[in-house]
Amino acid sequence: MTTGVRQDRPLAGVFWMVVTGLNFVAVTALVKHVGDDVPAAEAAFLRYALGIVFLIPMIRPILAARLTRRQLGLFAARGVAHTLAVILWFFAMARIPIAEVTALNYLNPVYVTLGAALFMGEKLPPRRLAAVLIALCGALLILRPGARELEPGHIAMLATAALFAVGYMLAKQLSGEVKPAVVVGMLSITVTIGLAPFAAAVWVTPTLEQCLWLFGVACFATAGHYTMTLAFAAAPLTVTQPVTFLQLVWAVTLGAVVFGEAVDGWVVAGGLVIVGSVSFITWREARAKRRITPAPAETKV
Repeated sequence: MTTGVRQDRPLAGVFWMVVTGLNFVAVTALVKHVGDDVPAAEAAFLRYALGIVFLIPMIRPILAARLTRRQLGLFAARGVAHTLAVILWFFAMARIPIAEVTALNYLNPVYVTLGAALFMGEKLPPRRLAAVLIALCGALLILRPGARELEPGHIAMLATAALFAVGYMLAKQLSGEVKPAVVVGMLSITVTIGLAPFAAAVWVTPTLEQCLWLFGVACFATAGHYTMTLAFAAAPLTVTQPVTFLQLVWAVTLGAVVFGEAVDGWVVAGGLVIVGSVSFITWREARAKRRITPAPAETKV
């Protein structure tokens, strides 16, 4: 992401990334609170449908973009990937601890790095490949297959991370062709449309309270993406990326204090391994003066 401004305010960058983490932890808390009371597909649809109000400033740039058939196809493909990812994320949130969802979400940049090498012709030198393999070992620490039973939520999160990575790579292609407002606005439109039939198939009339909680999800998610943009404008990823580990600390604390979830040291250790690996990959990309790997927050709902 290029901001067009000097990224020489590291303290501001760290501050805004901390605020970003708090916003996204609030998103997970609200989704966890709603839980299974609203089916995953419907909850995801309501999150986007209730957030349509935030699209108003983006309508004019979208209409002025005069998108080509190819661009519309890429936006549609991104919408499909993101739609499935969001449904699976809501599904996972209702079934596994917040800390595990947060830790496994850190795999998104790892998948992007692999995908960029496999499908976009990016180089994957030995050190970066080693960092990817170490990150995958971190995922094994979290999941510990064979040592405990894997839940459907775990499988859903692994697929979520992969699908978000697909969406990010498509966005990278489009970001060089259209304005950021168009990229963001088209994602919201395509995902809302994509979620509609899934929501209709499992529709349960929500209460006013549930709608308010899900509107809160939309508000915090939008605020999180905005403060993340401020963080990127203030400081490079090499400064802000390590701060994302605080999200796991807050997620563990939130799960334990509010939802009574046990603190799992393996999950924290695995998350730390993944964040460390992603931070190394980001540092290597900064030295090579190119931007491939996203911050984990860039692939959020």
